[in-house]
Amino acid sequence: MNRHGAAPDPAAVDPALMDSVRRRVLSQAGPVTDLRVAAAVRDSGHLLGAAGSLAAMDRITAELNGLGPLQDLAADPLVTDIFVNAPDSVWLDRGHGPERVLARFDGEDALRALAVRLVAAGGRRLDDSSPCVDVRLDTGYRVHAVLPPISATGTLLSIRLARDSVFTLAELVDSGAVHPVMADVIRAIIDVRASFLVSGATGAGKTTLLSTMLGLCPATERLVLIEDAAELTPRHPHVVTLEARHANAEGTGGIDLAELVRQALRMNPGRLVVGECRGPEVRELLMALNTGHSGGGGTVHANGAADVPARLAALGALAGLDRHAVAMQAASALDVVLHVARRGGRRFVAQVGVVRLVAGELDVTPAVLAAPGPAASGPAAEVSRGPGWAVLAARLGLDPGLLDRQAA
Repeated sequence: MNRHGAAPDPAAVDPALMDSVRRRVLSQAGPVTDLRVAAAVRDSGHLLGAAGSLAAMDRITAELNGLGPLQDLAADPLVTDIFVNAPDSVWLDRGHGPERVLARFDGEDALRALAVRLVAAGGRRLDDSSPCVDVRLDTGYRVHAVLPPISATGTLLSIRLARDSVFTLAELVDSGAVHPVMADVIRAIIDVRASFLVSGATGAGKTTLLSTMLGLCPATERLVLIEDAAELTPRHPHVVTLEARHANAEGTGGIDLAELVRQALRMNPGRLVVGECRGPEVRELLMALNTGHSGGGGTVHANGAADVPARLAALGALAGLDRHAVAMQAASALDVVLHVARRGGRRFVAQVGVVRLVAGELDVTPAVLAAPGPAASGPAAEVSRGPGWAVLAARLGLDPGLLDRQAA
């Protein structure tokens, strides 16, 4: 089905017709609009019928303005990512891992042309001098493209689709992404203004969980969000988002996350959040959380909660901090790490750990651990107590017996 609800007519997507209409549209100056495409289809001289004309319009508009052969995939509300490994190798992710689909490009030139156009729409350049680009479009799509010879097999294209829906904590519990005892811990983290990091692998659900948590903040608080590519969409009435800017073709004009953290501190943030700590900005974030800006946090890539100290040490080194300085700063600035995992195609909060110093080294001690349920959706199977539970319960003001009652 196309966007008009009509089934595509095979005759309407004949390559010769597409080429004719495409040339008619591109021969005119100005933006490509539905009216221009419709006029070009009408003037093509082909008798297409109503359904055929609409199908031709959709195909041409997608090719010139949208995602081309990928447009129908993006229309599926369950699709979160689209991966193109070759003109005839297209995959998508609906939350259960990559699935190969029948969509395909006419050839390498068509795939490269789409990648170049999408990157240009984001204000960047994709060519032999800049063969790897990551950019966010006004549509909310996050596009990553790689050209050969960096890619040995041809143009690679990855598209992360931003969805307007933001889950409430209750919805995450109902779906099995958050166990009820984890939900109580999450509410307490926000209520007592504990500072936290959400860790996990790419696509595990870090941004989803962080958006949900920020939606629990009181409406009277001012949230200042700092992101490399704006993806956080919390349900909150007072949100300010600062987005990094890449340098232009001459290598100037770039504004990195570290600079944005410094600017955000002048904006009287009620909570300061860095969407993803991936570089030297970790220094500014830890310093901010150590100077009265409690209740903030961000996300970080890590294989597990126990790996977060090593990850922070590596990021701190990029900012000129030694391991001891990172440990002291992080232990004072952070209270909790929430780790999200993806297992069997299911995303869930797998662990909550408490941040502390142990023998002078930064440590994340497991406090609550959860296992996914047997079904693709529904409640998590169980939770268990970790060695850090007593410390976490005291830090968050929780009843130490809460875990035992809810796990039973």
